[in-house]
Amino acid sequence: MNVRSVGLQNTASKINFAQNEENKTEKQDAPKYENPISRKKEKSLAVLSVIGGSAVVGAIAAGLATCLKLSKKTSGIIGAGIAVLTAALTLPSKLYNTAVNAFAREKEMDVFSRDKELKSSLTEEVHKEVLDPNVSLDKKLDDNLKLQMSNRANGLFIQH
Repeated sequence: MNVRSVGLQNTASKINFAQNEENKTEKQDAPKYENPISRKKEKSLAVLSVIGGSAVVGAIAAGLATCLKLSKKTSGIIGAGIAVLTAALTLPSKLYNTAVNAFAREKEMDVFSRDKELKSSLTEEVHKEVLDPNVSLDKKLDDNLKLQMSNRANGLFIQH
C-alpha cells in the first residue's frame, strides 16, 4: 500500500513538473509589450476636442448675438448654428491629423519596445555567459564591455 502511494506521489509530482514547464514556456512565448497607443482612443479624444472647441465658439457667438440686442432664443439658435458649422468644418481635418499622428506614434512605440526587448535579451545572454564556468574570463569581460557600450550608445563604428 505504501509503494502504491509513493508511485502516485511520483506521478503527481511529474504531472506538476510538466505543468510548471508548460506554464514557463507560455509565459516566455507571450508578448511582453502591448502598444499603449490606441487609434480608437485617439479618434474619440479628437471628436471630444472638436465638440468642446465648437461649443466654446458657439457660446461666444451666442454672447456676441446678445450684445446686438437680439432675443435670447435667437442668440441661442445663432450660437448653436455656429457651433455645428464649426464642428462640421474642423472635424475632418482633426480626424485626419489624429490618424496620421497616431500611426506615427504607434510605429515609434513599436521601435522603442523592440529596442527594450532586444537590450533585455542581450543582457540576459551576457548574464548567462558570466555564470557559465566554461567561458573564459577575457570573453566574459569583452562581451560585458560591448553590452555596456551599446547601452550607452558610445560604441565605435569601425568598418574594415
